Amino acid sequence: MRALRLAAGAELATLAVLLANLTTVHWPQVSSAVGPTHGCAYLFVVILTARRSRNPRTRAAALVPGIGGLLVLRRLAQAST
Repeated sequence: MRALRLAAGAELATLAVLLANLTTVHWPQVSSAVGPTHGCAYLFVVILTARRSRNPRTRAAALVPGIGGLLVLRRLAQAST
């Protein structure tokens, strides 16, 4: 769960940086540095969710860009209680 929490946070943070860059100065250096980091965090969320959950709805939630990891964490927390 810790790895999933870290990946979900990184996914959301990097998306925020990318969107802020896009709406303000649009520096290509920021996009080229943060874009692959966001992509890796997104893939980590999808892979960790696939390994952790068999529920198709939880797996589908992981595919939502940006907030998918947070949605998965919420669904897993609800399922464990």
